[in-house]
Amino acid sequence: MSCNSFELDQQVIQKLGIFKIQGRDKRGRNILRILGKFFPGRILNVDAVKKYLESEIFPKLERKPFAVLYVHTDVERSANFAGISALRSVYDAIPVNVRENLEAVYFLHPGLQARLFLATFGRFMFSGGLYGKLRYVSRLDYLWDHVRRTEIDVPDFVYDHDEDLEYRPMMDYGLESDHPRVYGAPAVDSPAPMYSMRCIS
Repeated sequence: MSCNSFELDQQVIQKLGIFKIQGRDKRGRNILRILGKFFPGRILNVDAVKKYLESEIFPKLERKPFAVLYVHTDVERSANFAGISALRSVYDAIPVNVRENLEAVYFLHPGLQARLFLATFGRFMFSGGLYGKLRYVSRLDYLWDHVRRTEIDVPDFVYDHDEDLEYRPMMDYGLESDHPRVYGAPAVDSPAPMYSMRCIS
């Protein structure tokens, strides 16, 4: 890949706002918001993604605990999934001190395929207990129980999808983890009850 193409990929990442540090959760942790819908996984160069994260994101996450809000709304695997090896490559590029500061991953609007993928490959791909920090959040109302609503921008298409879920006969509620207990910690970050209905959308 030429330098111009490499730089163009980084400009695309910046313009689309795929990665953005914005707001805090209710424990006061900064949030790295990731918009999965806008990630052109099939065309972006993985090295460009890593370089962007190394220069623009990771240095801002080195000193304090933080959480990730991954917005999975409207993600299509054929368009937004870069592949297992690419995901592992990006994960391996995260500095150790940044990994140690990551305390929670809120996964908004997970579908069945995403859950199956993470249940199958997540524990093998992600070391250091990251998989155990994953929390599925099926509705925005439950996200606001854990994230400060006024401090983070949520795109309109996320609200639209959330409204659509009102009319689906079966859906997931609340915030939950595939690992009820990780290192002795509770499955959720607040005393709110955990709901067990499983999402099949």
